[in-house]
Amino acid sequence: MYFNWQIKPYSELTTNEFHDLAQLRQRVFVVEQNCPYLDLDGKDKKSYHVIGRDGKGTIVATARILHPGMSYPEVSIGRVVIAEENRGSGLGNVLMQETMNFCKDEFGADVTIRISAQEYLLNYYKNHGFESTGKKYLEDDIPHVEMIFNGK
Repeated sequence: MYFNWQIKPYSELTTNEFHDLAQLRQRVFVVEQNCPYLDLDGKDKKSYHVIGRDGKGTIVATARILHPGMSYPEVSIGRVVIAEENRGSGLGNVLMQETMNFCKDEFGADVTIRISAQEYLLNYYKNHGFESTGKKYLEDDIPHVEMIFNGK
């Protein structure tokens, strides 16, 4: 299947793009995971947004890249999401590869990246070079683990 990838700062997103990526995030994080929380936390305006579109132009994958100091002292990746109908296809790995490549290009090959991962995705992130810091916690009643990528 064909996918098109773009990475844009918020200021370059069209209103339709932001609407569609926010809708995807809400569909997965709020509705599917039954977790009412404030997704639009003000950080989107200062972030890069990774957008994956299918062959019809529909946004089916997205992630958010935050500058150092916004969530952690390091660069951070969050709001990583794949539309339900596209899971299991390997698209999540492509999304993370695109995201990591951009981080290395934008912030340097030795970039350190810290994430807050849902615990059930621990191995997914390990496969992309992240290691657990050992810090586990509940965020919105969902088990999370803090992970770090040390510029490899």
